[in-house]
Parts: sequence; C-alpha cells; structure tokens
Amino acid sequence: MLELRPNCECCDIDLPAEADNAMICSFECTFCRDCAQNVLLGKCPNCGGDLQIRPRRSGAKLAQHPASTKRVLKN
Repeated sequence: MLELRPNCECCDIDLPAEADNAMICSFECTFCRDCAQNVLLGKCPNCGGDLQIRPRRSGAKLAQHPASTKRVLKN
C-alpha cells in the first residue's frame, strides 16, 4: 500500500492524497510536479529512479487507509 506522503521532499509544498501534482519513484520518494520536472529533471535524487504520477486514493479507501502524516524533507 502506498504511503501517500504529505509533502514534496524538495520544496516542502503540501501534497494531500488527492493532489494531482504529486510524483513518486518506486521507493515512494515524493515530489511535486514542478520540482520533479524543473529541479530533478524526472529522476529521483535518492535512488536515481524515474518519477511518475502518484496514484490518488479517495473516498472509503482513503478513510480505511489514510495518507501518511509524516513529512519527509531532504536538504
């Protein structure tokens, strides 16, 4: 189950579960689309993997499996 991290690890902008601008790698490192495209050039700085659009979870499934509240920020 995806963690659905609540923020961009680069700029710390909020990325709620329903965000359409969240990008992730295969390890669930999470970035906003702006940072993913313009700063990181589509590659995760942690693992080197490709960044893809994060799937959204909503409704009853989000209530049953809530998004993470633990913020991650890489300096």
